[in-house]
Amino acid sequence: MVAEMIHTASLVHDDIIDESLFRRGNPSVFSVWGQSKGAFTGDYILGAASVSLAKLRHNRVMRIMSQILEDLVQGEFMQLGTKSNEDERFNHYIEKSYRKTASLLANSCQAVAVLSGTTESKIKMAFEYGKNLGISFQLIDDSLDYLSSEKEMGKPTGADLKLGLATAPVLFAAHEFPRLNTLIMRRFSRDGDAEEALHLVRKLIV
Repeated sequence: MVAEMIHTASLVHDDIIDESLFRRGNPSVFSVWGQSKGAFTGDYILGAASVSLAKLRHNRVMRIMSQILEDLVQGEFMQLGTKSNEDERFNHYIEKSYRKTASLLANSCQAVAVLSGTTESKIKMAFEYGKNLGISFQLIDDSLDYLSSEKEMGKPTGADLKLGLATAPVLFAAHEFPRLNTLIMRRFSRDGDAEEALHLVRKLIV
């Protein structure tokens, strides 16, 4: 339950940062209540999660789950930047995806393993399982932004491009279409950049 509450709070905050009006086809908290109430809602959910976590009275599990929150914030800061070195971009993307998405699954799996009283080797395996599952999820989710329709996704497609974000499909397509590197560096900020990038990525993968 604590992991789900952290996840929900992060989505509420994400929609405020991205000014997203919909979440999986439904109006977002941000669109219904606005920025201030939306932020307070996310904060309240995090507070309730912290209280539930404290009730476990398990210091190691509290440290593990607290790491998720640190990673979430670091991931958001990483998302604000773009690597000028093309060879570093994918590693930056994977690290950002770990902190924003996979850390939740990795550390939640690790915490459950710790609570079960299993061996350290199995605790590490649980962490790695959650980490790989989370990164795989993010890769698929980012790909669906180019492969699915707005109706199927429950949100506008190509949204990441409009936010200036170069996800895995764009990074892979840049190897085939070097023109994308220019658009990536200026974070698709000029008129027509997002549309051009969307066309090139779909030209490669569809």
